[in-house]
Amino acid sequence: MRILFISSTRIGDAVLSTGLLDHLIRTHPHAKVAVACGPAAEGVFARMPNRAWTIVLAKRRFRLHWWELWREVGRQRWDIVVDLRGSAFAWMLRAGQRFVMRGGRQKGHRLTHLGALLGLDPPPLPVAWFNAADRARAAALLPGEGGLWIALGPTANWDRKVWPADRFVALFRALTAPGAPLAGARAAVLGGPGAQEAAMAAPVLAALGDRAVDLVGRLSLPEVAAVLARSALFVGNDSGLMHLSAATGTPTLGLFGPSRVEEYAPAGRRTATAVAPGSPALDSMPGLTLEAALAAAQGLLDRRAAA
Repeated sequence: MRILFISSTRIGDAVLSTGLLDHLIRTHPHAKVAVACGPAAEGVFARMPNRAWTIVLAKRRFRLHWWELWREVGRQRWDIVVDLRGSAFAWMLRAGQRFVMRGGRQKGHRLTHLGALLGLDPPPLPVAWFNAADRARAAALLPGEGGLWIALGPTANWDRKVWPADRFVALFRALTAPGAPLAGARAAVLGGPGAQEAAMAAPVLAALGDRAVDLVGRLSLPEVAAVLARSALFVGNDSGLMHLSAATGTPTLGLFGPSRVEEYAPAGRRTATAVAPGSPALDSMPGLTLEAALAAAQGLLDRRAAA
């Protein structure tokens, strides 16, 4: 059996799609699955079971990337084609079943839209795939027990979504002070590759000094997932990292300003959000107070302790 799964360009959307993909794999355990995705999201699927191959779709002028995909998959017959990009491409293939996401903005959470595509209610939660080598790498970078580390995601793909660095530092210090829920913990600071992400994370790393380890742009996505799974808590801006953290099952606090929390809140069993007043206004992120984020983080940790 062959399944073609056309996923997203962005890491966050790709992570959210993993629950749907995991459902298909469990329903058809002997199927061979081909995944098409953008270059940034490739690592989301690198450790996926039943993956026959990944087709990396780099956007090209005149939509020539679709021609490249046709060259890879157009001569085969597929039992199931899932197209999350809402294109006409799925209708050009020989397929037993086609599931094509409707284009345009829809009300409600992205995960609900994904589940509805296959008639799944509730929708399956995202998953994070990583292996023993990724776990070993994470253990070497974050020695000791998981309770000793807080993962911080002070970057995003858009600077308007970034919470001020001094508040990340103040929140970390409040959570790790003597008598606090994670007293004595250190910070694992995460971010994507490139100078822009490094610049966003630099003030946090400078302020925390030897209490933080710099992992910004230094790990593959499966290694990042293993680091997140080893952490006691993740706090970060609305980003792919936030969604990946929620997928690992780590308590995850997402910080929201200009993006819509009702569409992109972290999806997982242990998640919370802190939302700036006036959100989703363009310049709302500075209005998110330290007190609001700290209360959300403490509530999340209290629920973890109770569980």
